[in-house]
Amino acid sequence: METTDIEIKLHNTKTRKKEVFTPIEADNVRMYVCGPTVYDRAHLGNARPVVVFDVLYRLLRKVYGVNSVTYARNFTDVDDKINARAAETGREIGDITAETTRWFLEDMGALGALEPTHMPRATQYIPQMIAMIETLIAKGHAYAAEGHVLFAVDSWKQHYGNLSGRSVDDMIAGARVEVAPYKKNPMDFVLWKPSDASLPGWDSPWGRGRPGWHIECSAMADDLLGETFDIHGGGNDLMFPHHENEVAQSCCANGDDSFARYWLHNEMLQVEGKKMSKSLGNFFTVRDLLNQGYPGEVVRLVFLQTHYRKPMDWTDKKAKEAEATLRKWRGLTVGVEPAANASAAVLAALADDLNTAGAIAELHKLAAAGDAAGLLASAQLLGVLTEELGDWAGGPSVDLSAHEARLFEARQKAMETKDFSEVDRLKEAYLAAGLEVRMSKAGVELIASGDFDPAKLEAL
Repeated sequence: METTDIEIKLHNTKTRKKEVFTPIEADNVRMYVCGPTVYDRAHLGNARPVVVFDVLYRLLRKVYGVNSVTYARNFTDVDDKINARAAETGREIGDITAETTRWFLEDMGALGALEPTHMPRATQYIPQMIAMIETLIAKGHAYAAEGHVLFAVDSWKQHYGNLSGRSVDDMIAGARVEVAPYKKNPMDFVLWKPSDASLPGWDSPWGRGRPGWHIECSAMADDLLGETFDIHGGGNDLMFPHHENEVAQSCCANGDDSFARYWLHNEMLQVEGKKMSKSLGNFFTVRDLLNQGYPGEVVRLVFLQTHYRKPMDWTDKKAKEAEATLRKWRGLTVGVEPAANASAAVLAALADDLNTAGAIAELHKLAAAGDAAGLLASAQLLGVLTEELGDWAGGPSVDLSAHEARLFEARQKAMETKDFSEVDRLKEAYLAAGLEVRMSKAGVELIASGDFDPAKLEAL
């Protein structure tokens, strides 16, 4: 262990309260996060859980040790959306999923996300899914009908809905569920479905077919992390039905009600105050933003400025402010070796249910205090100011602290002499160089804009 005195608290969706995180085994912390369905580029909303759980992964590695944390995030590479894309384009399914998987890893890497320990593909785990379905049938929790196998919600009725806080009766009354003659209950969900010759399929006791969506994660989590593990995460749009169905399948197959002990869900993303949608013209993939010139590190910092359990609003203004902040921090840390440990205040903020906004506020304090080594170590714990993400800044950044001190001193002198000509001259020069000038009683702050030209400072 690296930082054993840190107590992590996480908001557990399962209990609806913040709890002290106590792993099952301190030297074998296990986390599963639902990954993408690989048929297209990841949009901006898809990236939020990746960044959120990357920060949690980094924190767990810091507290329990790099080799004591196992993180699994899957790729769903068998799905009707993929089948539809193949039919539209005439391309092979394997080519589409391989290309899209590569895109996803490249785009998330550009945002500074570490690759998980395991990145299983659903098609690699078909035998495990079939075995779990057979167990559910044998225990009376599933039934075969017309080439399908369905989970019998009534067999788990007293528990089904506990994660999302819904009752089965309310779900039936309000849900838009597939009404099929082979279902015993409208809420019963598909574990296995038949495939004709035009669709991907595997041999099974119920005929040639393919798995339903929910069984994939249950089988992969069980195989990679065990029947019971520490943390399960994802966006809150997955809480029902996907995560609810995972709980039902896994608990019924394993004969207990444990599965994941802590459930974390991140809120959704908006763009300029509105829900992201193609109809509104505000739908962006991560690659779109990168191609438009937004550095991945900037996108990451914008994400981290909002707590994961609150809706996050992407705005161009936030992106420009994040870029200016990162330019300044990179300027402060040029040629600096990071401190041995991150700031205790930054660690405390992250340990308090991943309070990334609070952690960033502490980074600003470190920068204001001139603690470049502490700033660098603490920022890197959040996944920013890393060497991997620094290329966008165009080489070594400019340290603006000397210019800030110079303007501050000029202002102090002007307050005594009542001659503000030097203050005005410096301000005009800084503005012409593309710097925003902020002056207060506490001091002076120069913030670089996207138009910042360091060469224009040489004349000063």
